[in-house]
Amino acid sequence: MLDTPEAVVEALRENNERPHGLQRTVTAEELVEAAEPLDEPGVLVTALLELMRSYEFTGEHRKSPVVFARVLKLWDTAPDSFTQWEAHQVFWRFKWVTTSLLQVPDVPLAAIRGWIDQMRTRYASADHGMQPVAAMGYHVAHHTGEGLADAYDLWATRPRTELSDCEACEIRHFAEHRVAAGDDAGALETWQPVLGGSMGCTEEPQMSQARALLPLLRTGRADEARSHHLTGYRQVRGNTGMQDEVGLHLEFCGLSRNEGRGLEILAENRPLFEATGAPLARLSFLTGAEVLLARLTEDGHADTAVAGPPGRNWTAGELLSHVRSEADRLTTAFDTRNATTAVGDRRQARLAQRPLLPEPLPLGLRTSHTRLSAAQATPDGTPVTAASAGSEVPQDFVALVREARRLTAAGHPGEHRLWSRVEERLTDGSAAHDDVLGPEDLLQAEIADQRAYRLATTDRNAESSSELQRAAELYEGLGMPWHALSARSRSLAWLSTTDEAERDAIRAGLDETLAEAARLMTQATTEGEDAEGRAERELEYLTVLYSATFGAYQDAVRELPEAAGSAADRFEERAATLRAEAERLSVPHHVANALQFAADLAARRGDTARAEDGLLATLAAVDASGRPWRGSRPRALLAQLMLGKDEPARAVELLHQALADAARYDDTDFAVAPTYALLGHAASHLGDVTGAVRHLWEAAARFDQDGDHDEATDVRIQLADVLARSGRQADAVAVLESVLVGESAAAGDARALAQARLSLARGLRDLGEYLPAAEEFLRLADIVAAWEDDGEVLTLVAAEAATALAMADRWDAAATAYGRAVTAHADAPNPSLIIHMMCEFARLTMLAREADGLDPALDYLTQADAVCAAVPKDAEDFAPWYGRGTVHYRRARVLAEAERFEQALAEAEAAIAAHEEGAEHGEVPRAEAVRIAALIEGNGLARFQEAIARLTAAAARCRQAGLQEAAHILDALRQDYLKR
Repeated sequence: MLDTPEAVVEALRENNERPHGLQRTVTAEELVEAAEPLDEPGVLVTALLELMRSYEFTGEHRKSPVVFARVLKLWDTAPDSFTQWEAHQVFWRFKWVTTSLLQVPDVPLAAIRGWIDQMRTRYASADHGMQPVAAMGYHVAHHTGEGLADAYDLWATRPRTELSDCEACEIRHFAEHRVAAGDDAGALETWQPVLGGSMGCTEEPQMSQARALLPLLRTGRADEARSHHLTGYRQVRGNTGMQDEVGLHLEFCGLSRNEGRGLEILAENRPLFEATGAPLARLSFLTGAEVLLARLTEDGHADTAVAGPPGRNWTAGELLSHVRSEADRLTTAFDTRNATTAVGDRRQARLAQRPLLPEPLPLGLRTSHTRLSAAQATPDGTPVTAASAGSEVPQDFVALVREARRLTAAGHPGEHRLWSRVEERLTDGSAAHDDVLGPEDLLQAEIADQRAYRLATTDRNAESSSELQRAAELYEGLGMPWHALSARSRSLAWLSTTDEAERDAIRAGLDETLAEAARLMTQATTEGEDAEGRAERELEYLTVLYSATFGAYQDAVRELPEAAGSAADRFEERAATLRAEAERLSVPHHVANALQFAADLAARRGDTARAEDGLLATLAAVDASGRPWRGSRPRALLAQLMLGKDEPARAVELLHQALADAARYDDTDFAVAPTYALLGHAASHLGDVTGAVRHLWEAAARFDQDGDHDEATDVRIQLADVLARSGRQADAVAVLESVLVGESAAAGDARALAQARLSLARGLRDLGEYLPAAEEFLRLADIVAAWEDDGEVLTLVAAEAATALAMADRWDAAATAYGRAVTAHADAPNPSLIIHMMCEFARLTMLAREADGLDPALDYLTQADAVCAAVPKDAEDFAPWYGRGTVHYRRARVLAEAERFEQALAEAEAAIAAHEEGAEHGEVPRAEAVRIAALIEGNGLARFQEAIARLTAAAARCRQAGLQEAAHILDALRQDYLKR
């Protein structure tokens, strides 16, 4: 019952511990109602200030000024009811009221300026400085666009006071001013303390991160923009008090070509469509959504289903109309109130922006939406498809076919794009066969040949074989035996089957094509054959040899890990024949093919020296062939070998060149995603964290585009690990969250996803988000409990869940998880972890319970002693000295906090002795135990001389062991005691 002042105060204290949101706000309203009849002005003041804070942080700016009016009335009539902190808040929250009034277009501008005048008067009466008043004048000028320069000078040139906004928030306003002036670089320099993490508050850095996204993109700092999007959005999602910032993240997604990510953000923030307490922030949110939705509709996705206001289904086009109408209404209301066009001008400037990047900025996140690509157009208005994008595509059909044939003859990878366009135009009726191109059957055979290639690249080998057989029949009908034989040989080589009888039939068929090729070569006459015809015949002949070699290579791979056998012998014979004939006929690219097959097989067998030599010879043959586009694949394979030899610099060089050549020569079939993943690993080995992160981000995005979502998940897990190890824990958490939501959390390798969830839980804990961390640990514990073969994992997860729950001050749940961990330890022991958990519970109990925490804390440590004593002497992965030393160390600190200094000192000395048993492995924890012992001696027992002697000896010992940092810490404490 809330019928006494004490009950209301206790309820206020409990409510203050809740996160800002609907429950806290409703409770705050109820507590004001409960405080009103108590005739205790002090309790009502506290309740009103709590309610005003709830409104401020949930975006209820319409209501906040009304509450403050009541506070101000109490200030005028019962000032003694205010504590010192509450008296300070009265003056502090004048600023909140000003910004709240600006948020509501129904409030006349004259009333807002009158409020600032009242603020000025009250500040002057209380002898407060005028800088905060000038700041409010600047905010009005910025909002209306009138008198901005003078207002800025009046504010920026005044000294800060105790009532000025926190420095982080002021930096945001200064930076925004420079952005508005077109000085992105200057703004980012101003923002550095906040964006760099050296300055912050409850609202920062997340507010600045949202505002810095586009300046970062415009100045080419895309990596930083990506990072601030990942970390900043996590802090504002679903927060009705951060509508403005969510809108800026939506805008960023639209302008960085991440429309799919933007749609997910819309879905996560549907309640914001109904949040009307802060109209100006609402307008910003709607404008950000409008930027995103306009991009989608312009790119032909108006019918895409999107998340909008609850209660109905929406398409992008429908939601755009709705958002635009509501935003227009609000803009008109503000500009009418202000008698300027400033609000509308800013909105139009945002809507006029175009994407800032030619390709989507890889965010490293798994989205439920596939990439929404633009339906661009060529100069004649023909839509650009995947088949026709990239290199220039002739618009004249005859020229298109001739160019495709030229590229085919040269073996150029760009041929596939052109042949796809040829087929498209014949299919859609925009072109027809022309007799100047030769027989129509020839064109159909060429198209079938190309279609077979595309089918093979997607592992549709049976369909590919059928297309090649059709091509062979057409070639034979045209009197082109070599082309027919080449097509038949490939139709056999590209078949993939594990049935041995079928493999025997394929081998027999390839042998027949080889015999036919030998017969045709013997019968070949050069009479009337020009150089071009001879070269064409020799290339088709070598293609038959290549097919036979490829088939033998596949058989040899199936025989692995055996290094010898009939398949291996067959492969060696076929590869040797291909190489010898290619050398005889001076066709270096087929020499390269033979060498690359052999090198690849050697690498698979573990013969890295032979593989490396073979790949280097392959690249030399590629150089001699005049076909540089053939070097990408052997370079990527060689890079893998270089990584295995711990030569990451060489690997990075090879991979960069492979990717560059694939892009330069339009090699759309090159394995770009795996190559970026490999490049990320190489950069990580090289210590180039920035490069590693960038390449892994790109790899994940490419795998998603290719539909390889399991591979994308694996790369994201590796990406998160690199981010966490480089200190970017918030980025890592954002990536892992995207891996573990929706469909991706239910698919993929269960143990890999479990490891990702463990990393996510630990990351959340490291960020101080203890309750979400505990929830992830508990979710993981339920998953691993079903793993009959890995009980130690359950012990680990249950222990970490218990500790996280205790950190989150959820002690009942923590006790349950603690018991689960102890039970799991009995079945699958992990003594080091359980001892750590028990010591952490002792530490956290002292923090939570203070005066009455000693006995339960000591009980946890007694349990830890028992765990340590029960470990068998021959147990692996457990150092008894470290376990004992850890418990003694924690007991020393617990006793010292309870001011039982003699007992604490004895425990610290026991910790020192235990760690000495660890020899060089125990030096670091021993030094820390010495530090605690000296603190107890000096600060607790005033035995400064003994402490100084202890520290002197320990610092010398650390220096002798090469522990300079530990020695420095001990020396610093010694110097402090000497001064005393």
